[in-house]
Amino acid sequence: MSLTPGLSAEAAVKVTPENCASAVGSGAVDVFATPMMIALMEQAAARAVAPHLAEDEVTVGTRISVEHVAATPPGMTVRAVATLEAVEGRRLVFRVEAFDDRERIGGGTHERYIVNRARFLARAGEKALS
Repeated sequence: MSLTPGLSAEAAVKVTPENCASAVGSGAVDVFATPMMIALMEQAAARAVAPHLAEDEVTVGTRISVEHVAATPPGMTVRAVATLEAVEGRRLVFRVEAFDDRERIGGGTHERYIVNRARFLARAGEKALS
């Protein structure tokens, strides 16, 4: 594992009626939904470190603290950028930001942990059976 602060990646999506607040249940307006912005930020963070993990490892999101400061209408593209700021054992801390075609629409911090995929899924399966 060769994770160092500064690793960065992006993820982007076009705003459609399907990812608007009115469609995902987070509001009653046709603008890019906050939960979708968060998902895009998580996707960027996971991409930033994925090439540097062992074959049996993945990262899982555990914490996010963001603000969504500007509305984005359908037709625009939203781009999220995640930059690894700290590596503390298996804990990874990212700075995340989101932009539309005009401006910065959100930002904050995101935390992920490196886990063994098989053990993680086995544990989740055990919970489902209990």
